Amino acid sequence: MRASLALALLLFAAPAFAAVDLTGHADPIAHTFSIVARDPDTGELGVAVQSHYFSVGPVVPWAEAGVGAIATQSLVLVDYGPYGLDLLRKGFTAKQALDSLLKADPHNEGRQVAIVDAKGNVAAYTGKNAIPPAGDVQGAQFSCQANLMSNANIWPAMKAAFEAAKGDLAERMMQALEAAEKAGGDVRGRQSAAMLIVKAQSSGKPWNDNVINLRVEDSTDPLKELRRLIRLRRAYNLEDAGDNFTSEKKPAEAAKAYAEAMKLAPDVVELQFWAACTMYTNGQKSEALKLFRTVFSRESRWVQLVPNLAKAGLFPDDPKQIAEVQNQAPHGRLTAH
Repeated sequence: MRASLALALLLFAAPAFAAVDLTGHADPIAHTFSIVARDPDTGELGVAVQSHYFSVGPVVPWAEAGVGAIATQSLVLVDYGPYGLDLLRKGFTAKQALDSLLKADPHNEGRQVAIVDAKGNVAAYTGKNAIPPAGDVQGAQFSCQANLMSNANIWPAMKAAFEAAKGDLAERMMQALEAAEKAGGDVRGRQSAAMLIVKAQSSGKPWNDNVINLRVEDSTDPLKELRRLIRLRRAYNLEDAGDNFTSEKKPAEAAKAYAEAMKLAPDVVELQFWAACTMYTNGQKSEALKLFRTVFSRESRWVQLVPNLAKAGLFPDDPKQIAEVQNQAPHGRLTAH
């Protein structure tokens, strides 16, 4: 462990994390624009990014519920992500964590990093060797940063858009990215994008703490695709909420959640099918049969799935009830065509 990093870690007398080495070569270059932010109302923490770089999602965005969010980019050293979160987890502020990481990295001149911690403290760094136009700007509990841009208006445009935007954290970060693209974006064009948002508090199970974890690996219009995926994520979240309401014997709330899910994603027939199954098996047969008719008229492949669900214990194993549902298919059609 480098002495400078060890000294920084002693600030809070916290246990040092093992085998930290920021002296290696940089990972693949990820010139990009990004935003890290904390929602002051919900405490959610997030990172959103777009780049002309294949699969930017595994490289730039890092976040952990109840800990913080980090964007590491430009001449990337991915280590800043996991090691930075480790420092935040031990009680370091965003600035203390960033300062420690920079001191441990003898080649930090090409890095660009931004951190927001669980309390909303923000810190950012743009190295002198980051390819211009490059810079960063901070606001209340967020930071916008960019390098290798078409002009120097990109990160100020992101800040202005984020501050003016309404909605949840995902929507506001999305608008910041769209503002960057509108202002000129990456001088090389566009290719991939990602968004990672985590809950305010850790559940102890990181796999349950993601609010949004979406990646567009390769696209001619990654922000358009990312927005589409966010819409679908919201729809599936509502579908899950409907199932939960159904199991809690709250049919009115379930019906509202299902309706909102189907309104958000009317093109996804599967959402309607599972909503119908849940409703049917929980005493809402008339509403479910109507929905089954809609599903089967759009895609007959779902008709033959009903008895298979019964065999798996996910639908009543009753020939009469199975037939009742399958008879909702147009002209008694029972197989895909």
